[in-house]
Amino acid sequence: MFKKNLFMKLLLFFYILIFSFTAYSIPIPKDNKVIFEIIRKNKVIGTHEIEFNQINDKLIIDTNINIAVKILFFPAYKFFHTSREVWINDKFSEIEGFTDFEDEREYKISGKINKNSFIGNGMDGKINLDKLIIPSNFWNINLMQQKEAFDTQKGIIRKLEIKYLGEEEIELNKKKIICNKYTLNASSNKKDKGPFPEYTLWYNKQNELLQYKFINWRDDKEVKSVRKE
Repeated sequence: MFKKNLFMKLLLFFYILIFSFTAYSIPIPKDNKVIFEIIRKNKVIGTHEIEFNQINDKLIIDTNINIAVKILFFPAYKFFHTSREVWINDKFSEIEGFTDFEDEREYKISGKINKNSFIGNGMDGKINLDKLIIPSNFWNINLMQQKEAFDTQKGIIRKLEIKYLGEEEIELNKKKIICNKYTLNASSNKKDKGPFPEYTLWYNKQNELLQYKFINWRDDKEVKSVRKE
């Protein structure tokens, strides 16, 4: 019995050890802020900004996305998103967010980890999820290891299918950078207005997101977000 208990303890120890090596700390960029330019048809149509505030063991991540597309000087499409995540000791704790879509859809979302689970609120009302769930924030490379995530725009659960495509060299701000390349697909919800697009994402060797892109299902045009210096 003693040997069996010892074996189980060692097995648990090695499991925790292996898991700790596959989970990464969220990288905090220089100046505690990153800005992505959102580009469509070679024109900047918006920005994606992420700010980081580290207070002892607490990390606060504020995300703001603003998009405005004009046709002949008239607004044709607008999108706004803001959210705040709180992480404590590299573990997700809580989130609040608001998203304004172009067709008058507005969603306030929230969620918090309690002792046994994650309680979220969003488009489908209150949901109870596994306490190890994390938000669908592309900045966090740990998302590339998940099978599901809490949608930060609609406050729902999304099943994920992630593929690692290997290393690829990209040119960014006149520099050539070796990146790890991924694709991300997510499950659809019956209230979605269209299919969830496939995203392609590039992370540098410091696990920082450098760019991502998708194809807009409405017009088959590529939308690409590129990190500024």
